[in-house]
Amino acid sequence: MITSPHNPRIKLIRALAGRPKERREAGAFLAEGVRLVEDAFAASWPFQFVLFSADASNRARKLVEQIRFSGIEAEEVSPAVLRTASETETTQGLLAVLHLSDARPASSDPFTFILIPDQIRDPGNLGTLIRTAAAAGAQAVFIPPETTDAFAPKVVRAGMGAHFHIPVIACNWEKIGDKCAGLTTFLADSDGETACWKADFRQPLALIVGGEADGASQPARDMTNLIVKIPMPGKIESLNAGVAGAVLMFEIVRQRSEVL
Repeated sequence: MITSPHNPRIKLIRALAGRPKERREAGAFLAEGVRLVEDAFAASWPFQFVLFSADASNRARKLVEQIRFSGIEAEEVSPAVLRTASETETTQGLLAVLHLSDARPASSDPFTFILIPDQIRDPGNLGTLIRTAAAAGAQAVFIPPETTDAFAPKVVRAGMGAHFHIPVIACNWEKIGDKCAGLTTFLADSDGETACWKADFRQPLALIVGGEADGASQPARDMTNLIVKIPMPGKIESLNAGVAGAVLMFEIVRQRSEVL
């Protein structure tokens, strides 16, 4: 049992909860809580190890048994020490360190639906966008340089397991441009000239959703073919990025469903 906050594994967890650089160097990220660890395990995501405490729920303990049976190392930690490493106010007594270098690769099939969250700095919005993209059937989410780290703990929690079901790939704009070659690129902007209901989303496309504070970056605008807006008859100027992205992605789903 781990009883010291100075244990190397506890130190690693604290580092992974911090800057993106620490996650990249360690090739790892955190999944905390029963639901996230269950989703990672069900998706056969590669684990480094699991920590659990004596006050973990029965559901968590059954999951630990399954994890151990599969050959993944799971170690008990004193509740007080796990709380010091936890990113949440109320820990569920279960935390996993997962491999980052084995992030789910994009399919070799031609892309027909990509999401690009550009300059999204709010972790909750980014996690929501990733979860919505997975729900809407997008094939990948490409993360540009000015967007917050998609594998930060708050983003992973907000994604609620979506990271384990859709490729989430950090790219520079040159690589994103290469990946989007042959796609029509739509940019969501409240000043867009075309209402989203009138845009043709049936064609292979990439959808760029810019951040609330600064909108989309210049590289994003340079690769855009059409700027679309969400008509809002009320007295609100804009929606947050997570909501706007959800509206647009399910408009894509609606249009494509009509031709099936």
